[in-house]
Amino acid sequence: MKHWVVSLFFVFQLISVNAQQPANLHEIFNRLLQKNVAADGRVNYRAFLRDSAELNRYLKLLSKNPPDTQKWTSNEQQSYWINAYNAFTIQLILKHYPIKSIKDIGSLIQIPFVNTPWAHKFFWIGSEKMSLDQIEHSILRKQFKDPRIHMALVCASKSCPKLLNEAYEAKRLNEQLDSQAKAFLSDPKRNLISSEKAEISKIFSWYSGDFEENGGSVKSFIERHSGKKLKSKAKISYLDYDWSLNE
Repeated sequence: MKHWVVSLFFVFQLISVNAQQPANLHEIFNRLLQKNVAADGRVNYRAFLRDSAELNRYLKLLSKNPPDTQKWTSNEQQSYWINAYNAFTIQLILKHYPIKSIKDIGSLIQIPFVNTPWAHKFFWIGSEKMSLDQIEHSILRKQFKDPRIHMALVCASKSCPKLLNEAYEAKRLNEQLDSQAKAFLSDPKRNLISSEKAEISKIFSWYSGDFEENGGSVKSFIERHSGKKLKSKAKISYLDYDWSLNE
């Protein structure tokens, strides 16, 4: 009887772990971001190297606690995947550091049919080995359909949106995504917007379909989050993308 009760306890414990997002799951990452990322998004990778044990501890927590799509809220799932993308990107950079660009990693991987760092399956979420591409395209873009995620996912490059120096949290997710979209569009290094013309990031070209879903458009997204009204004949063009490391 005693053994049966003990076994039942562990079953219920496992169920409770899967039922909701573990408390303070992103606490370690939040602390590391505050310590090693400047307000303008520049990343101190050398400092992250010194904190690699803590980063790896956080990544193990992510791997052991995959989102339960039946039990976790949408915001819990979305914040989990955004944090996972950014944290595993940092780990990928650290594995090959020092490098000039994340794109250089593609030639270093040397795995058949894998020629970009984003297609490389180098981490586990639960029992599945995954790539950054899977998080972005198969999960975040496909399941949540929120174009603001393009201002939250950071591919370690200077033209990417700045890396937020705090972890994304379910209870503040909408506020954080709005803030990131506004910051990205108002940053003259990444977007130059006036009523007459908009010289914008190539992100808006690469993922134009995401901004056009549900009757939206790139123009309406820019106006909503930049606070600037574009004239009907405003010229829209795209800036060159700087892939050098956001260090």
